[in-house]
Order: sequence, then structure tokens, then C-alpha cells
Amino acid sequence: MDILEILRRHCPTRRFYEICLTHGKDVAGVAIELAQRIDEKVDLVFLEEAAILHDIGAVQTWQPQLGCNGVFPSFCHGFLGAEILRQEGLPRHANVCERHVGTGLTRDMIVSKNRVLPANQRLPVRDMTPQTIEEELICFVDCFFSKWKLGEKRSLWEAREKVLESGQNVNQFDLWVEKFLR
Repeated sequence: MDILEILRRHCPTRRFYEICLTHGKDVAGVAIELAQRIDEKVDLVFLEEAAILHDIGAVQTWQPQLGCNGVFPSFCHGFLGAEILRQEGLPRHANVCERHVGTGLTRDMIVSKNRVLPANQRLPVRDMTPQTIEEELICFVDCFFSKWKLGEKRSLWEAREKVLESGQNVNQFDLWVEKFLR
């Protein structure tokens, strides 16, 4: 499986491909570093692949500054990426995409977000929170990086503030701080 070819095939512009690849490698590098420090068994090859592909669904969102001219709001990119990767025959990678947004999207969060979306842009109502150690690592580390400022890692305080500002589950973030950074 050539994950770079999959990424290339689904990125309409060279710019968006480079953004996804650079951001994905930033997330992969820190996630692998953290995985090597914990006691749980982590599939490092899968972790790297999934980190590189985790934002592929952004291509279908409206984020013109990234070169994405889709119709969906940005928080839908996880679910949209999961659809792409399931079509590619990568169900584990798809789960990472679906479950990595913020600190994960709960059923209640999805119901709330769907209330303000047109019917054709709604997320399926189901739990989209990380379930595996690899999903947790990518979700957590992604909080430290932005696709807008490639290569810049937020401090722990900045990442936590971003989680708070976006209405995500800061308690989950704090649990991951204890699990991965202590």
C-alpha cells in the first residue's frame, strides 16, 4: 500500500497535498515519539500511515485558504476522510480519520452540530471518539499542530486553550496529558 499515492490521488492541488503531508508528518513524528515512551503496545507503522492520512477528508470542506473548495464545514473532515479511506480498503485508517476531530465527537456533540447544518451536510449520529491507542495518540497530538502554520507546534497551554475555545472535551485532553506526557 502506497499511502503517498492515496494522498496524492485525493488531493486536487499540489498545495493541499503538501499541506496534508507536512501536517501529517508533524503529527506522526510526535505520536511515534510518545508511543515509544508508554507501556502500551502501539503499531508504529500503522500509526505513521494513519497520521499522514488523517486529514485527507478536508478536501471536501470549505477551506479555500488550504485549497479546499468543498461544501462541508471543516469539522466534517474526519467523517469525510473516513469515507475516502473505506473506499480505499483501509478501515483502520478510516477509523482514525473519523475519530480524530478535536478530542473526538460524541453523539451529543454531533446532534448539536447537526441542528445548524443543512440536511445534506449532516454527520451520522454515532460516537466518533478515539477507541484505540493509535487513535488516541493521533487525536491528542493533532491538538498541537495546525494546517495553517505548518511545522509550528503549540505549547501544552496553547493546545489546551485551543481545545477549550473549540468546545471540545478538555477533560479528555487532560487525561491524555497524564497518559502521554507524565
